[in-house]
Amino acid sequence: MQNNLLIFGSKNFNNSLNEIKEYLNFSLVFYNKNTFSDLSISSINLILIDDDVCNDLEILALINKIKNKPILYLVKHKSAINSKLVYTEMSLLPLRLSEFLTKITKLITSSKFNSNSSLMINEYIIDKNERKLKRNNSSITITEREIQLIELLFNEKKPLSKNFILKRVWKYSDDADTHTIETHIYRLRKKILNKFNDENFITNSQAGYSI
Repeated sequence: MQNNLLIFGSKNFNNSLNEIKEYLNFSLVFYNKNTFSDLSISSINLILIDDDVCNDLEILALINKIKNKPILYLVKHKSAINSKLVYTEMSLLPLRLSEFLTKITKLITSSKFNSNSSLMINEYIIDKNERKLKRNNSSITITEREIQLIELLFNEKKPLSKNFILKRVWKYSDDADTHTIETHIYRLRKKILNKFNDENFITNSQAGYSI
C-alpha cells in the first residue's frame, strides 16, 4: 500500500515536489484550504512542511492540532526555524533526493511501529514491546497470550464465548481447553485487581467474557 504525504508548502516548494514526483514512492496530497475539511487525516502517513508557510498563523495552528502523525520540517537555514511549530524531525535544505527519501521512509516506519506496539483500552495502555498493561504511573507485566486475549475482547466489542476465544487465541492447540481460558482470565483479573484495584476490567455474563 502506497504511503500518503500531506504537504504544507509554498507554490515554489510544491512545484519542486511535482517535478520529482515520478521518483517518489508515495502519493502527494497538497494542502488546500477549501478542501482540507474533507480530507481524512487517518489516510495520511507523514506531514511535510516547508518553512515558508510557517509564518501563516492559521496554517501553523492547523498543523499543531494534528496528532499522532510524524512531521518532517524542512528549513533553508537555522534562523528560519519557527519555535512555535511542533515537529518530529527538522532538516536543512538542500537535501539529496536519496537522503530525502530515506528520512521519510524512516519516519513513517518508526511511526507505524510505535502505533502498532501500543493500544489504548479505556483508561489503560497495552505496551506490546514491554509486554505491560499501564494506567497512569503504574503497570503490570502481562504475557503474549494475555495481550492477545485482551485485544480480542476489546476489538470484538461484544461478549465472547469460551469456544470462540479458544479458537481465536489458542487455535485449538492440543494443550488448551475451556479450563485453560478460565485459568488465564482468573490470573489476569487477579493481577489487575491487585495492582489497579479494578474488578471490572474483564466482565463475565451468560453471553461470555467482555471488556
